[in-house]
Amino acid sequence: MRDPLLKYPGYILRRASTAAMAEFASRIVVLGLRTSEATILQIVAENPGISQSALGRMLDIQRANMTPIAARLEARGLMRRLPSDGRSLGLELTDEGHLLAEKARAIIDTFETDLTNRIPAEHRAHLMPALLALWPSADD
Repeated sequence: MRDPLLKYPGYILRRASTAAMAEFASRIVVLGLRTSEATILQIVAENPGISQSALGRMLDIQRANMTPIAARLEARGLMRRLPSDGRSLGLELTDEGHLLAEKARAIIDTFETDLTNRIPAEHRAHLMPALLALWPSADD
């Protein structure tokens, strides 16, 4: 069977993304994490004190979806909310959260290396600039 949509870059990008995310999810689940949770641990580790709303904006996660994810991580003892400016709460990882974030980072690094190695060597240098050109919010 032939796929008539293989001539469309957006279609190919979506299919590649779906396949890559499914593979990543199957790797990160060994830590008891979902993809979004692993991502949040990385962002909070790098930005201690970040507000939940800023984190949601950064990751394009709606408030209604962000709240239960943050609550799950907090309930697992991986993250805590601390007062930051009187009105907002900042997020930071607990010691256990930092340890799990480091384990997740190792899985992420291996996954990204494996993914990049599938691309012919002569095209690798062009991949990130091409993807970033398609993502207008990458400069934010």
